[in-house]
Amino acid sequence: MRILVLGFTGYLGGHVAGHLRTLTGVRVLGGGRSPAAEFGIDLATARADDLARALSDAAPDAVINCAGTTGGDAVTLAEVNSRGPAVLCAALRKAAPTARLIHLGSAAEYGPGEPDVKVTESAATRPVAVYGATKLAGTVAVTTSGLDAVVLRVGNPVGAGAPAAGLPGRVAGLLREAGPDPAAVIRLGDLSAYRDFVDARDVARAAALAVSAPRTLPGILNIGGGQATPVRDLVHTLARVSGFRGRIQENGGGSARSGEVSWQCSDITAAEEALGWRPSYPLDDSLTELWTATAEPEGDRAP
Repeated sequence: MRILVLGFTGYLGGHVAGHLRTLTGVRVLGGGRSPAAEFGIDLATARADDLARALSDAAPDAVINCAGTTGGDAVTLAEVNSRGPAVLCAALRKAAPTARLIHLGSAAEYGPGEPDVKVTESAATRPVAVYGATKLAGTVAVTTSGLDAVVLRVGNPVGAGAPAAGLPGRVAGLLREAGPDPAAVIRLGDLSAYRDFVDARDVARAAALAVSAPRTLPGILNIGGGQATPVRDLVHTLARVSGFRGRIQENGGGSARSGEVSWQCSDITAAEEALGWRPSYPLDDSLTELWTATAEPEGDRAP
């Protein structure tokens, strides 16, 4: 099976491509802007006809779209998260209409949740920030495309390679900089929100299962940890894993991306029913993996 992974050098794309390479009978084709890509594809700028030619050359049995961005201004977010999936669907209809498309969406599309209530895929979508709105537009493009397609609506992924644009990656970097100094102080914003964290390796496994699922899949499947965890707990657990001896200080004021969302938790029942998938890594394991991955490579350390 030939599987084209778009954004294969990114955070989740790297996990997805790495997992697929462990499977028998799978050839992973890399697509993206990286020089390492077999197929140079930039969904933010590509024309549908040009992209269709690239897809025709790739001849994929399935496409997993991991390309996306969490940062930048509204134009950048729209180009990558909204236009990208739309032009991809248009090109697939021309060049590979029978290929299955797996697109990574985001739980940010739901917007604010109700405390103690897990959201199902049929819940209303009320994103409160540009990121969630652009991801929702991408989801709509995929689910209305007429293709054999599924959107995996991913919670807050945690694991090796987590970018500094997200809280887990940023905190890991701050902890690494602070080192064992007991006088160190890490200042963060409001940590009172609840989020549904999921290991990046579990996201990769869900994507692989979606590729090989033998029957037509629901248009959207939630992929999360299935429980709401206080962000404060994540930060303090990561501090414990790192051996941090200093102090964490909350200054109030959350991130713009989080907006007014104080609670998020996904119901993952449908993913279990459709894919036989459930998360397999507890949060402690995910944070340990993240922390270990931030260690400076041996060859880069000063003598």
